[in-house]
Amino acid sequence: MDNIASKSKLLILKSIGVLFVGLAVLGVVLPILPTTPFLLVAAACFAKSSPRMQKWLLANKTFGPLIHDWQTHRSIPRKAKRIALLTIVLSVVWSAYLLNDFALTMLVVALVAGPFIFLWRLPLSK
Repeated sequence: MDNIASKSKLLILKSIGVLFVGLAVLGVVLPILPTTPFLLVAAACFAKSSPRMQKWLLANKTFGPLIHDWQTHRSIPRKAKRIALLTIVLSVVWSAYLLNDFALTMLVVALVAGPFIFLWRLPLSK
């Protein structure tokens, strides 16, 4: 039974990794989606499930350096940081406009405050 659970876990991690690589690719095309966080999730999933897919991702000319900077220095590129922070701010503004309710808007602000502060404090890669 453990073997089946282990194989299922690996399959789920690989699937999540592939999904997040797809989202990262969309993020390259659509400026509203941040690419870097999706790649970091994919790399983490592949690290635990597929060394071959992890090597493939790290060897990628476009995505590999982003992941390498995070893994070695816990830093992200200036452009990625700007896009992520701007996306959060625009999402809060859009939510406030749509919700038109102060209490719900404050709930949205409270929910994104942690990720915003985390991203704000991250060092920039060189």
